[in-house]
Amino acid sequence: MTMFLIIAAAIALQIFLTARKLSPFLSLLIVAIPMGLLLGMSPQNLLKTIDAGVGSTLAGLALVIVLGAILGKVLEESGAAEKIATTLIARFGEKNIQWALLLTGFLVGIPLYFNAGFIILVPLIFSLARKTGLPILYLAIPTVASLSTTHCFLPPHPGPVVLVNAFGADMGLTLIYGIAMAIPAVIVAGPILGRRLQVINPPMLDLFTSSTQHKELPGAWSSFLIALSPVILISVSVLADALLPEGLARTGLLFLGNPTVALLLATLVAFWWLGHRRGVGLETQTKWLNAAIASIAVILLIITAGGVFKQVLVDSGVGAQIAALSESWQMPPLIFAWLATAILRVMIGSATVAVITAAGVVGPLIATTGASPELMVLAVGAGSVFGSHVNDSAFWMFKEFFNLSMKQTFASWTVMETTISIVGLAGVLLLEMIL
Repeated sequence: MTMFLIIAAAIALQIFLTARKLSPFLSLLIVAIPMGLLLGMSPQNLLKTIDAGVGSTLAGLALVIVLGAILGKVLEESGAAEKIATTLIARFGEKNIQWALLLTGFLVGIPLYFNAGFIILVPLIFSLARKTGLPILYLAIPTVASLSTTHCFLPPHPGPVVLVNAFGADMGLTLIYGIAMAIPAVIVAGPILGRRLQVINPPMLDLFTSSTQHKELPGAWSSFLIALSPVILISVSVLADALLPEGLARTGLLFLGNPTVALLLATLVAFWWLGHRRGVGLETQTKWLNAAIASIAVILLIITAGGVFKQVLVDSGVGAQIAALSESWQMPPLIFAWLATAILRVMIGSATVAVITAAGVVGPLIATTGASPELMVLAVGAGSVFGSHVNDSAFWMFKEFFNLSMKQTFASWTVMETTISIVGLAGVLLLEMIL
């Protein structure tokens, strides 16, 4: 019981420091060190745990996140992300505009982080709302639900990649299962929920009234292929691993399907096709790269500090205690993983921090229960979007851009995120029954 009181106090301190606007990078370290000492770790072992937490978190993760950020930046600056959006909408027509925005958000959300995808697609939502006269949330909910779903379920986003490394899951299988699970989640939390929420119709702010920044957009096919090429390469490698015999072809496809290699190739092609071929100089492309790395630096630091927090929980034996508690409760491991992450998400606010912390708490369940590492990744990912509220920066972004009151934001954004979480859990349990 003392152990859980210490953890509860540590989490409460984390919430307090977050509320005081202290950087999560510092607050996680400030909380993790005394927590480790109070949990009985010696100073020498605690220092080793800190180093181990940093190394285990960044290994296999840093390059994926950085390359994903660079690819997203090139798509944004070149106008490829905008081309993807406008092409889909032109194909679907106004009657099916929600489905066009759902697919747009899904495709743009695969290579881009939530914040970047949100900023790119918000001007499109405003433009369509003015052109069609449809309620703003009728258009916004399917778009944002897609971005949120890809962010919590699909590699190469930080949360799923962290969990794949932490649980020893297969990246390709996680991606395939994640897509299968994300489709029903985004349909329910997108168009279906969006139709119900269109009664919330605040006055639109006078934003994004100017014409597009890109005078000439790249081609549609090249934009789609470059944006989706990492997913295509990873998926092909999964098929090669399952179907091809040992040999050069199988080895080559598995190499190309490695997430780091796939993202590196996509980034290089993006720089050449969307940059060099269209007359963008090397100096400008370097600015894109530097801006992308700068934008992701803080996220990497927060993930690293979260890895230290997670490692303290692991090395102090908390994970084993949680696993024993789960066994005593006779709660299925996937449900327990979702519940633990959901509680952390509500208390801490950051989905990424909740994911990293939960990885240390529920990781031992994989060895003790034989649960699928890939499904455990998705269960934690589903829990990480539960109940988003005032301690989540995305909550405020959604509120301010769409000119919502606090009550309206809870009734739309929080309900949407919680719907994704619950439908995601149902999808995980269904996949467990099928597989």
